[in-house]
Amino acid sequence: MAGRARFITFEGIDGSGKSTQARALAERLRAGGHEVVLTREPGGSPGAEEIRRLVLEGDPDRWSAETELLLFTAARRDHLERTIGPALDRGAVVICDRFADSTRVYQGITRGDLRATVDRLHDLMIGREPDLTVILDMAPATGLARAKGRNGSEERFEDFGEALQARSRQGFLDLAAEFPGRCRVVDADRAPDEVARDIARLAEAALA
Repeated sequence: MAGRARFITFEGIDGSGKSTQARALAERLRAGGHEVVLTREPGGSPGAEEIRRLVLEGDPDRWSAETELLLFTAARRDHLERTIGPALDRGAVVICDRFADSTRVYQGITRGDLRATVDRLHDLMIGREPDLTVILDMAPATGLARAKGRNGSEERFEDFGEALQARSRQGFLDLAAEFPGRCRVVDADRAPDEVARDIARLAEAALA
């Protein structure tokens, strides 16, 4: 199985453990002989990391949902050109902390009624979907408490509060129903090792 290209993404509300679980899966697959590229959105390439600072820091009202959509799409295009695409072309497994589904939820549903525009931009500028999307599901209050507990500078979306978290959670669950071929919902309100074992089984099945 080593060397067979697969694109795996992690989605879910803030604080649901995406980064932790993405790292755990990357370590497991590397130990199994795969070349793994672990990356994130927004970010994952020099230009996209610059845009990350623009959209994740500062006042919650700094950007409109429409402007966010354009910024995230620009970051994703650069990420795809410089990191994701080349890695998949050479046969690596790419594991990404957030991808287009986050834009579908945050800018398409919860921050604005822009889903149709999100989809048009995605088809025009990105045109790629993951092979497997792991949606980490967690109660909004729990996720928000975890996210705020990090005390970092990238808290612009967390500062919108629990109401946004609740709408986002439902948005991700709706996407799982919309894209059942690639989306798998995993209960993230458990010990990290338990969650990681379930994700490993899903990833191994996708690679088989």
